[in-house]
Amino acid sequence: MVVLTERQELILRRVVETHQATAQPVGSKTLAADSAIDFGPSTIRNELAVLEEQGLLAHPHTSAGRIPTDAGRRFYVDRLLPQGQRAELELPIVKSEVDHAMRVTSATLAQATDLLAIVSAPPLEAATVRHVEVLTLQPHVAMVVVITSTGSVAKRLISFEQPIDSGLIAWAAEYLNERLSGHELGARTVAARLGEASLGASEQRFLEALLPVFDDLRSDSEVMLYVEGAGRLLGGDRLDNLAEINELLSALERRVALLGVLRVALGERDVVVRIGSENELPALQSLALVGAGYGPRAQKLGTVSVIGPLQMDYGAVIATVREAAWQLSRYIEDVDAA
Repeated sequence: MVVLTERQELILRRVVETHQATAQPVGSKTLAADSAIDFGPSTIRNELAVLEEQGLLAHPHTSAGRIPTDAGRRFYVDRLLPQGQRAELELPIVKSEVDHAMRVTSATLAQATDLLAIVSAPPLEAATVRHVEVLTLQPHVAMVVVITSTGSVAKRLISFEQPIDSGLIAWAAEYLNERLSGHELGARTVAARLGEASLGASEQRFLEALLPVFDDLRSDSEVMLYVEGAGRLLGGDRLDNLAEINELLSALERRVALLGVLRVALGERDVVVRIGSENELPALQSLALVGAGYGPRAQKLGTVSVIGPLQMDYGAVIATVREAAWQLSRYIEDVDAA
């Protein structure tokens, strides 16, 4: 583990924060003019050299200034950031459906950080059936609605050749709730819970007609990422390498691979930060990712993440992601308790 003196920590912190603000290499003259630093240019140059030897700073050949390395930024995030920083963030997601809540969260987070924001929805396997409703819309048309524990809703209209028996409608609603409420949505679970040999032929046929609504839920769950702010990240000269831009856009298209990266936050108690080369996905190795899991206290169901340039304001972004995850967790708990 790298051990620095207080003076070296101060210089490293000011290099990282100045580079965050300017995106330019930071030289000894700039640091000497910094009111937080009260020692001379020769001492600063010596300490910069030491920090470079430690692998915390790099010396671009086109400039006399230094820039933080991934290791330098990691030291800054782990050791030099103030603890307990809070962010002012308001997510207008009270009493909204989960799909809307995810979209609002990603849009609000992108606006608050001015970066690319990604929210992953709770996976299908984490949801259970909360309620099933079967209604008659017309004599030959029934509607079945399934509400899950995560607030997702699927509905489907089913047409029949003959008028629908109202008694069959009432029976189906009661039976489906009795057999499925509180159970997982997986195809095997649904089939096993409804596979009673004692059912009559008319009841079995009616249930079989209603079951595609559960396939609708599984189909919807395949698109599990809500992405906002791509234009913010790609604009403003934040990414000036065409290869990097193409890599990022490809990663956004390959959502399964990106989802795998984001899931690292599910096993952590607090915010996860991955800087540059720490990211396994090649498209992210010139970027930084800040993510946090959300969900009830006993289980993380999804992630709230931000992707941005290496010189992002880590303190502000970490605080904002933490707050968004906290608010989304409270929302999920309220949905589950309703």
